[in-house]
Amino acid sequence: MGVKKNKRQKREEYRASMREEGVATLPRKKFYRQRAHANPFSDHQLVYPPCPEQMDWSTLYPDYVVQDDEPEAAPGAAEGEANQETTTPAPVRPKRLTQDVEVADIGCGFGGLLVALAPVMPETLVLGLEIRVSVTQFVEDRIKVLRHQNKDTGLYRNAGVLRANTMKFMPNFFKQGQLSKIFICFPDPHFKARKHKQRIVSTTLNSEYAYVLKPGGIVYTITDVPDLHGWMVQHFEAHPMFERVGEEEQEADPLVEIMRTATEEGKKVERNKGQKHVALFRRLPDPVLP
Repeated sequence: MGVKKNKRQKREEYRASMREEGVATLPRKKFYRQRAHANPFSDHQLVYPPCPEQMDWSTLYPDYVVQDDEPEAAPGAAEGEANQETTTPAPVRPKRLTQDVEVADIGCGFGGLLVALAPVMPETLVLGLEIRVSVTQFVEDRIKVLRHQNKDTGLYRNAGVLRANTMKFMPNFFKQGQLSKIFICFPDPHFKARKHKQRIVSTTLNSEYAYVLKPGGIVYTITDVPDLHGWMVQHFEAHPMFERVGEEEQEADPLVEIMRTATEEGKKVERNKGQKHVALFRRLPDPVLP
């Protein structure tokens, strides 16, 4: 008689099976369960580059790697150098992509918005950022299966997910003015006043969003919590580098409807007949110094 497996063993075996090549079935959430919230101020043992130039995106977007990229030669490693033992090893340079990531979904959850955006923006690299380990693994496996299912069309090659804490390390991944769109969908409201410092929108964080967004870039926000909606509007409108997008322009943006309907949280709000509060903010041009 075989030993009965516990839930953890079943989860680990299922996830291992999803890593096999040619898996055609989309992952099931019940094998990737994790706590709904994570403290962004905790040490999550994250791996991040010291600067954007040292970030290796090739594993996330292998179809966009520059094929003729040559490694840099080490200083003093010229041909015929006498003392080979003292030669500095050649630095490992990250593989370059043919284009930069331009769209970021902060706190992407199970990747609903990410996989909805990828097909409608096929020429743009879109990235989901998620702090929870199991949830990130789910999105990785989801993208892998979708790529396999659409190998003839090449869809979802432009989608990637990264485990990261954007409250701490966003400028480590993105250069100044690199992004054109940032999505903040149904973020943790942190209802208690003492927890407001953990909200993903704040005066300090908005300055980081302004740094990584190009002039004219848009921050998309949506929540079902009226208080949090007011908080995000207040903080973005108070920031000198952002202006709120008018309602007419907002509703004419096709990505707004995708944002309303594609995320798992958005679908949950829809089932519960709740309200969704949307606000968009445009990154203003840099001021001209005298």
